[in-house]
Amino acid sequence: MDIYMRKILELADATVVRLIPEKQKWMWGEALLMHSLGMLNELLNEDRYTDYIKRYADHHIEKGLRIDQSDTLAPTLATYYLQKKLNSEQYKMITDRGIEYIKNSKKIINNMPNHLGTSPEGKLYPRSIWVDSIMMYGVFSAMYAKENEIEWLMEFAKTQPKFFADFLQDEKTKLFVHSYWVNQGKKYPQNIFWSRGNGWVVAATPMLLDYLPEGKEKEKAKQILISISEALLNYQSEDGHFNLILDESDSTKKESSATALIASGWMHGVKEGYLDEKFLEPGKKAFYAVVNDLEVHQDGMISMNHISGPTIPLQLFPYAGYKVQRKMFKERDWSYGLAALFFAAVNYHKLHN
Repeated sequence: MDIYMRKILELADATVVRLIPEKQKWMWGEALLMHSLGMLNELLNEDRYTDYIKRYADHHIEKGLRIDQSDTLAPTLATYYLQKKLNSEQYKMITDRGIEYIKNSKKIINNMPNHLGTSPEGKLYPRSIWVDSIMMYGVFSAMYAKENEIEWLMEFAKTQPKFFADFLQDEKTKLFVHSYWVNQGKKYPQNIFWSRGNGWVVAATPMLLDYLPEGKEKEKAKQILISISEALLNYQSEDGHFNLILDESDSTKKESSATALIASGWMHGVKEGYLDEKFLEPGKKAFYAVVNDLEVHQDGMISMNHISGPTIPLQLFPYAGYKVQRKMFKERDWSYGLAALFFAAVNYHKLHN
């Protein structure tokens, strides 16, 4: 392995020490971290991180958990990994709850569930679809449908990329907005393009494509990936990063989780032939930029910085809200930022081996 992959594994090893699995929430960010660690296991052909994932799942199974929105569905990526790895019924039971949620959740537009579902927090926000969901339920649904030959679930999964584009992709810029408010019939916030949201689309779409059957839906998903990728080329900085808000003024700071997600999607897309070779060097440049920013933190272990905290499309003053929300939280070692970089590392390594 080259120096970049050695630093990635150093970061992953530090992460499983720093982030105690029993203290991680049953939520989307932690779910993606577990999924990315499982991917690293498969890349290494080892069980290096299996016990960590198991401790996380076991804690929540014992404690009790909810699956009532896209964000609490995402951790079934972890139980599904353990279900396959350990052939355990207890993990299958939780994964099955995720499948039932997808099947039975109320769809609010074009067979798409409300992002916040029936959760308590969902009662405080307009019924809406969020760009995050393409990763939170899209990847899991496509993977599970393909590997278990579930026709209704594949029908659901293969239509989702087009639906996300129909409601969230801006016709002029080809970038994606954060959410679509169903009752009001509007994109929100309009003309503000959150980099991590666009990163979700770029990273998740090739993951979906790997599982989708040949046909018009798969071709449409490829075109969506191409169009957003072409648009994003205009927003990459000289050093390889993308800013928190995609604009031309350089008015917001660099955002490493978005940069890593875009790097992952571009390298994955080129590797599988979904994207033109011209995206390879920008993808690698983004990956190198984030890895080169890794540094030893005060606890003596390598750390990832410049990760904006959890972000919602605030109902008032949305542009200022993205920056205010960033200032409210730490910027270091968020689970989803680490996952984004591990996704990128897996695709980087596969390109070179």
